[in-house]
Amino acid sequence: MQRRLDAIRAEGRWRAYRDFDALGPEGTLVAEDRRVISFASNDYLGLSAHRAVIEAAHLALDRWGAGSGGSRLITGARPVHRELEAELADWKGTERAVLFPTGYAANLGVLSTLGDAGVRIVSDSLNHASIIDGTRLARASVTITPHGDLDALESAVAGTAPATGSPGPDRSSPVMVVVDTVFSMDGDVADVAAIAGICRRHRALLVLDEAHAVLGPHPDPEVLEGVEVVRVGTLSKTLGSLGGFAACSTPVADLLVNAARSSIFTTALSPADAAAALAALRIVRSAEGDALVAQLRGLVDRLAPRHPSPIVPVILGEEERAVAAAAHLLEAGLFVPAIRPPTVPPGSSRLRVTLSAAHTDHHLDRLVAALAEVGHGPTSSEAR
Repeated sequence: MQRRLDAIRAEGRWRAYRDFDALGPEGTLVAEDRRVISFASNDYLGLSAHRAVIEAAHLALDRWGAGSGGSRLITGARPVHRELEAELADWKGTERAVLFPTGYAANLGVLSTLGDAGVRIVSDSLNHASIIDGTRLARASVTITPHGDLDALESAVAGTAPATGSPGPDRSSPVMVVVDTVFSMDGDVADVAAIAGICRRHRALLVLDEAHAVLGPHPDPEVLEGVEVVRVGTLSKTLGSLGGFAACSTPVADLLVNAARSSIFTTALSPADAAAALAALRIVRSAEGDALVAQLRGLVDRLAPRHPSPIVPVILGEEERAVAAAAHLLEAGLFVPAIRPPTVPPGSSRLRVTLSAAHTDHHLDRLVAALAEVGHGPTSSEAR
């Protein structure tokens, strides 16, 4: 253990938790006693601090207590879990939805359950760590395709590309394609319509991780028609709570309930988290939610016009440059962490700016000015 710790320090990749005392994007970094504006949160619509969401959690605490007390198949199920699942399924246009304690656990459960022996999984090279770990837990063979390469994807699905760590694909095997719809470090988006078309032609199951898709893509029903789709999501980003889910057909849902180990062998989502997520989902599906999304879209366009997501990377290359830029922004009262290997490939260290509808124009003015000082981002006039 000490050798590994020494190696991490020697590589300049030492990390430690930082306490952020905040409700919303403004707060205090406790160790530094520094007041900052965070551009690091995935609370894209600011719903974690919405009064109706907080009140729903309070009511659930009063009715059911702080925790579920057991796995959902034992004693952990509460009426709010089923109510939330029903509304998630309606939101995603599927027959059912199954809750998990986190979005990470949802990917582990979906991929390890559906990726049985004899199945082939095809995964984009920039998929999230939870997808990578889910494919590692699966008994399926795995093919990793270059990021966003639709020709390579079709070749892999058709069975003409070798599977990672196996002698070669069996073209008769069931195939599962898994892809983030918004990639968490670059903020770019998958071509869901084209990927669904490939799955339709080859009768492959499609798993879409929509964790960061607050601004889309939101595939229309006809785009996914004729494809078995599992839509994995999180309750902790757009919905500002905690948990994950898989929206899917009834057979897939039944299989997950009966075989997904990351749900069966863990305590159920707390009632307060489920109630908060349900309240947030109802806001998202209302006129208020439309206004919050429009506000977020406007902020993104100020910083990076027409960028498809609220994740805006500022690529700096070497780790030292990213760390120095993050330190400069922190001195300016802006918390934008440096993202370094192994989270991103060597030579692509960056600032990962995430925007929220809870940010104000004044917050963005300060960010734009500070980015200009380190030689990146639009000028103030361009940002406006």
